[in-house]
Amino acid sequence: MRIDIITVVPELLEGPFSHSILKRAEDKGLAQVKVHNLRDYATGKHKNVDDYAFGGGAGMVMMIEPIANCLEDLKSQREYDEVIYMSPDGEPFQQQMANELSLKKNLALLCGHYKGVDERVREHLITREISVGDYVLSGGELAAAVVTDAVIRLIPGVLNDETSALTDSFQDGLLAPPVYTRPADFKGWKVPEVLLSGHEAKISSWRFEASVRRTGQRRPDLLQGLENPGDLDKKKRKKKY
Repeated sequence: MRIDIITVVPELLEGPFSHSILKRAEDKGLAQVKVHNLRDYATGKHKNVDDYAFGGGAGMVMMIEPIANCLEDLKSQREYDEVIYMSPDGEPFQQQMANELSLKKNLALLCGHYKGVDERVREHLITREISVGDYVLSGGELAAAVVTDAVIRLIPGVLNDETSALTDSFQDGLLAPPVYTRPADFKGWKVPEVLLSGHEAKISSWRFEASVRRTGQRRPDLLQGLENPGDLDKKKRKKKY
């Protein structure tokens, strides 16, 4: 997989992609992330990428010309499955979307900045808009890093244990259950006995029930439409640890 990120502030993305899982994925040849400075595609003496909005109003707007130039250059080298604009009013980013995007070959992410982009970019150059939450960031760089991390870690071979991602929160619509490690007894705080039993079926059942309980406590919205116990039984049969 290759992900091209278009930004006005490429320095913001230096850290996230030079360490940990994303760096490992690139070293293995499983994923490639390229950051492109939008100013390299701007014209004029000052290489401006923003301008005042027609009609007035506070804040600057990212211009269409540098963005169009950049995308034209990138598309001349490869075809993109999606050209995504990181925007607070985009489609909410969820695990199922990360799963879907992880199956793609080439993605381009455009990071918004200032008061956003010229609307014609959204109308004619973008295939999808994604938001990482109902709040506003200074720019789309951190949001792009979140999406990139969530997507690349799902590529087979990136994680040391390929089954790890399958038991993450939200993979089956539930939050992940509690996890414990040694020591089994720390200052009287004990690990649940069932996890020490070695009984795979009982452990699986405990984890599922704990997952449902935690979801009900912290994210009851995820259980909407699952009031029927049979629905949860189906999830239980599908869920493996």
